[in-house]
Amino acid sequence: MRRAFKTVFYMRGNFVNKEGKSPIVLRITLDGDRVTIGTTGITITPSLWDIKKQRLKGKTTEALQVNKKLDNIESEIQEISDKLEYEGKLSLEKVKAIYLNTEDDSNTIGALFDKYLSSIKDQVAVRHLSTTTLQKYMLCQVRFMAMLNDKFHCKDMLLKDVTPAVIQDFSVYLMTVVRQCNNTAMKTMKTLKTVILYGIKLGVIHSNPYLGVKLHLEPVDRGFLTEEELQSIIKKDFEIDRLGFVRDLFVFSCFTGLSYIDVKKLKADNIVTLNGIEWIKMAREKTSTPVSVVLFDGAKCIIKKYENDPKRKDKLFPSMSNQKMNQYLKEIATSCGIKKNITFHMARHTFATLTLSKGVPIESVSRMLGHTNIKTTQIYAKITNKKIEEDMTKFFNDKTIRNLGIDSANMTGMDKNEEEDPVEK
Repeated sequence: MRRAFKTVFYMRGNFVNKEGKSPIVLRITLDGDRVTIGTTGITITPSLWDIKKQRLKGKTTEALQVNKKLDNIESEIQEISDKLEYEGKLSLEKVKAIYLNTEDDSNTIGALFDKYLSSIKDQVAVRHLSTTTLQKYMLCQVRFMAMLNDKFHCKDMLLKDVTPAVIQDFSVYLMTVVRQCNNTAMKTMKTLKTVILYGIKLGVIHSNPYLGVKLHLEPVDRGFLTEEELQSIIKKDFEIDRLGFVRDLFVFSCFTGLSYIDVKKLKADNIVTLNGIEWIKMAREKTSTPVSVVLFDGAKCIIKKYENDPKRKDKLFPSMSNQKMNQYLKEIATSCGIKKNITFHMARHTFATLTLSKGVPIESVSRMLGHTNIKTTQIYAKITNKKIEEDMTKFFNDKTIRNLGIDSANMTGMDKNEEEDPVEK
């Protein structure tokens, strides 16, 4: 729907120059709001001004010249307005800035995103950050600009107009229109918050729109495989090569804790021998955090299996997309009778859970996983507590243990009767 934009000329009647003339002032309005642009540079005799028509009266040469100038100004303003409305950027401030040649695109959220993305690209170029990080911020920008277009019918927004209400609208947009789950939406909101804080450091944002906005992550039960489930996958014979290959890489990740992207980029140079023991030494693709993992014999066998595979090129393993990996892992789970929704990342969770449950100190596990914060590793410690509960449930359901429990109940019952009998007598 076309917005109500209008150009208004009025005479500043409370001011008269030495020649007895008053200036004509330009004002623009949009959907009921108004902004004064300033004087047009034209002065007229007050008695000649037609307030209703906003033009000079009569057909004199002066009147015709003044009215033609006013027509040209109105035409120029309207052209600016039409262009901005077509681009979805129409605002009174924008029209005024363009007309006065004082437009500054650096004070918009889109420009701030572009500036921040430029700095991220520079860091990616020198390997301080991963391309995944860059893609995260690029996608956040796409989502936010789409929200502006959908909610506010504009393609950009002045930084001063990015308020807590706009931030809240973005949160709702992510969970309703984009249909992100709560935690994914909150992570996107945190990504935007980083850009906003960057703007505050630059001094282009003077009021933090995130003040009072709570970003709450819901607890997530991180899936992992039990020893029995992992063993069933290891022992399974697959006639289809692609399933065998996916199984091998998944098990390799269970033995090393490496993520999909790190397994994919693993090279022979990353295998280092120290004091006769082979280690994997590399930096995580996601965070560039150093990773040090002792190479388990089972992992060595998997590497050896593919050492002559021509598809691996200069890497340790052939390549396959993560999407395909996860698709084939579901086939593997079904064939092994595992009812869990297995993804490649579950191998990393399995490694963390198994090492912690076998008594490996959490500091060592955190170092092997390449976590930047040990609190992340502590999530898996909670999982091992849950595993203890499951194991103890199996223990108490054992027939022999149940019988001991019954005998104990009978025993305490007998003791109670023995104590009560003297009283009754």
